[in-house]
Amino acid sequence: MTRRTIYDAVTRSRAAELYDEGYGVRTIADLIEVPYEAVRQWIDTYRSVGIEGLMVMGHKYTKYSFETKVAAARAVVDDGVSKAEAMAKFGIASMTPLKNWMRAYREGGPEALRPKPKGRPRGSGSPPRKLTREQELERRIQKLEAENAYLKKSIALKAEKRSRTARRPRP
Repeated sequence: MTRRTIYDAVTRSRAAELYDEGYGVRTIADLIEVPYEAVRQWIDTYRSVGIEGLMVMGHKYTKYSFETKVAAARAVVDDGVSKAEAMAKFGIASMTPLKNWMRAYREGGPEALRPKPKGRPRGSGSPPRKLTREQELERRIQKLEAENAYLKKSIALKAEKRSRTARRPRP
């Protein structure tokens, strides 16, 4: 479970209205009794993608193209554009992916933002090797010997159980 509180669309909408009326983020947070950080993120989202993006916030994930990721990360890291301006310019709805792209861009350059293949690669298991006739027979013998040992053990356990539960005449 997350410890974050999820606020409804009405609260986020009210924050956007107050922002449009000229109130600052701290004042909005005090008026609607929501933590400052939450309101700051809402206002960043509102300024970057508008009221529609703010209303669907937390309901869907947006997929961004490789070019958008590189351009946004490059703008912030290399060109000195603020994160909020980059979000508005490139239509990024949340600060989190932008921060992740910036970190990856700093560590590995543009290639670090290239999409990675999902799932397990085809043929990842080792191919079954072809056994010789002799190896096949040895494997079959081992299997039969194990089966035989299991059956002998089972028969011995059943006989022991019967001997324990059998009635003995009293002296």
